[in-house]
Amino acid sequence: MRYLTFALTKGRLASKTLALLEQVGISCEEMKDKDTRKLIFTNEELGLRFFLAKGPDVPTYVEYGAADIGVVGSDTIREENRRVYEVLDLGFGKCRMCVCGPEEAQTLLQHHERIRVATKYPNIAREYFYNKKNQTVDIIKLNGSVELGPIVKLSDVIVDIVETGSTLRENGLTVLEEICPLSARMIVNQVSMQMETERIKDLIARLRKVVEV
Repeated sequence: MRYLTFALTKGRLASKTLALLEQVGISCEEMKDKDTRKLIFTNEELGLRFFLAKGPDVPTYVEYGAADIGVVGSDTIREENRRVYEVLDLGFGKCRMCVCGPEEAQTLLQHHERIRVATKYPNIAREYFYNKKNQTVDIIKLNGSVELGPIVKLSDVIVDIVETGSTLRENGLTVLEEICPLSARMIVNQVSMQMETERIKDLIARLRKVVEV
């Protein structure tokens, strides 16, 4: 039996994914050792392998077949736009992708003025403004605290993930428009879906029962 390989997003998503897998009888004891230096973890009995990766890399590993299955936020799936099958909403890691800024920026959005948008998600921002709103914008990619954009007048608004909105409020910003809801999703390599149809579909069915309770 060949290994089924999982690429999990480092941090909270990996912890929640492993807890979810344990509910359907899949565990990986090696991963519970916090001091380990290992990069690949195996469950020989079930023929499974696991590794941790940064969010934006997970769809890449899955597209190219280095992993059969990945778990990653839907923001990353939309931003990376890789050729993978999105098969299951895991129901955790819920938040929203929003356009945010100072209250007065609302009129710029309503009047479809040309504005500057700071974001870590240029593809999502471009798709939203150009295709959904038909508004021409200048997109500025940032890697750090995008909330700084409007405060230091680098941009008029930002496109970013919002969980509670407290960081926005503390900095005098607010949600102006919601682009889409987000959560953790399971993705599958297109060839793996053909080659390992039964194993993968069985796993999806078992997880779906737990997720949809």
